[in-house]
Amino acid sequence: MDPRDHASAFESARPMLLGLAYRILGSRAEAEDAVQDTYLKWQSADRSAIENPASWLTTLCTRRCIDLLRSARHARVDYVGAWLPEPIHAAAEPDPGEKLSLASSLQTAFLLVLERLAPKERAAYLLHEVFDVPYPEIATALGLQEGACRKLVSRARANIAQSKARHTTPLDRQERLLEAFQAAVASGGTDHLAALLSDDIELCADGGGKVATVLHVLRGKAEVLDFIGRALREYWSPYAWDATDINGARGVVLRKDGAVAACVSFAYDEHGAATNIYIVRNPDKLARLGEEGAGALDGARQAR
Repeated sequence: MDPRDHASAFESARPMLLGLAYRILGSRAEAEDAVQDTYLKWQSADRSAIENPASWLTTLCTRRCIDLLRSARHARVDYVGAWLPEPIHAAAEPDPGEKLSLASSLQTAFLLVLERLAPKERAAYLLHEVFDVPYPEIATALGLQEGACRKLVSRARANIAQSKARHTTPLDRQERLLEAFQAAVASGGTDHLAALLSDDIELCADGGGKVATVLHVLRGKAEVLDFIGRALREYWSPYAWDATDINGARGVVLRKDGAVAACVSFAYDEHGAATNIYIVRNPDKLARLGEEGAGALDGARQAR
């Protein structure tokens, strides 16, 4: 095969590999490392013996992600405060179909549900349910029997269905919440926002121990609204607000002196009430969000 064809084969697979790696790891930086490691292995492989480049690359990338995930889980034991996935720019998709499936699988609430799954269970579910990889290829990637892979996906599917984390809230509802949230922070008045929140609303913030933020999860309307109307109003008054699409839903990036200082996203129940407010303040997780032209990391299904 011509070297240019080798490069083309990898570049064709790259969007899917990045999308898969990010969903497994919850970190853009780690996802890019996994894909780069896969590329280096691809360069040194005997490619004449590889019948299906897409399948080979998916297998290698999946195994590398599982190794990285296991290491990351040990590191997160000592994480200061709440851990949230690294936010990325990914468009909210109002139309049903394949794009909806890809977008909904990027939402913060869904990625946090995936955190509850064992590494191979998470990988099997994503490969089959999001990227349409057939079970024989999943079995090869995970080094398991096909029947075992089916059981992994079945357990993961039941867990995710119970959490009700993977659904889409109408964009106009998301816009209303975002506007009410911004108004509450600006004025301290929270009555309008309160009407859009579920009774068991939760707010958590990820500062990674590197910036000041609330370290425990706030629960219930009274506690959450008091924090928004009092603390956030005081601390965020100098920030510039940029409403944008974050992880497949409407969110906001806040800047101070041009630098990204915070990112906020939301989760909703099936009735459209907000159930969670996610605030990322960890500067390591915000660095790439502020890059011009960084682009979305939403992945794509690969022709196999």
